Amino acid sequence: MKTPLTGILPVAPTPFHADGRLDEEGCRRVMDCMIDQGVDAICILANYSEQFLLSDAERDTVMRLSLEQVAGRVPVIVTISHFYTDIAVERAKTAQAMGAAMVMMMPPYHGAGAFAPGEAGIYEHFKAVSDAISIPIMVQDAPLSGVQLPVPMLARMARELERVRYFKLEMPYAADKLAALIEAGGDDIIGPFDGEEAVTLLADLDAGCTGTMTSGLQPEHIGKIVRQYRAGDTDGALKQWQYCLPLINHENRQCGLRATKTVMMEGGVIGSDHVRHPLKPMSQRTKDRLLSMARDMDLIALKWGK
Repeated sequence: MKTPLTGILPVAPTPFHADGRLDEEGCRRVMDCMIDQGVDAICILANYSEQFLLSDAERDTVMRLSLEQVAGRVPVIVTISHFYTDIAVERAKTAQAMGAAMVMMMPPYHGAGAFAPGEAGIYEHFKAVSDAISIPIMVQDAPLSGVQLPVPMLARMARELERVRYFKLEMPYAADKLAALIEAGGDDIIGPFDGEEAVTLLADLDAGCTGTMTSGLQPEHIGKIVRQYRAGDTDGALKQWQYCLPLINHENRQCGLRATKTVMMEGGVIGSDHVRHPLKPMSQRTKDRLLSMARDMDLIALKWGK
């Protein structure tokens, strides 16, 4: 990438047939739909992609299909998280070879921090990946891992590891941590992003973030918030965020990763909103409210395949 990546970088869902098999044609259709939603990049194989429910062979298939279908129309970020450093390195090298523009990775963790390797091990983990590739790395800092990534450590990685330039922070009081990281890292922090479906986006933009990584549910609406804010229209950005917030909240607190799949199935993008066991489908009550709100917002995904 010749210029820093900003804007909205949503996570693509991984579609499955109703019997749980990977839906390869659905993978391709998801990519096309997300591009039509006006995204600035697409992230694949993340937690909202059910990466933890995919076999290694399925991961490779999703990556190949996605990168082939996008064909350079927007940058593709490939998530490569793994506890074992050598596997993370190999995943990064494979992603780069297939055409990924960036990789995203969480710190090594297993059992909510029970096997956390400590600060030195975490640094070495990221260094090994940084030394192996020539594309940027996004550090995903999220409570899910149970691993603490203090601001001085993140700033040090940005300063000393050539590829570590982007950061996705999604935790309580993310705005304060974003502001502290930007101050500590200075010009080495190229891309500070938030997550959690943009539920704290306005505060995070105030703190200096330059984009957001949401789901693929409503990028066409959330992307406007970032663009308006960065253009200096903070009042317009606030009004747009207030417009998006009820659906953001319903997705974030009631639906989780199932929301995008349900809306995309309703819109004919994919044939099934199946999530793999032990995940369970949404209740009909939650689904009805989701689809009602999606219709009110005239979401692209809700009508894309009709």
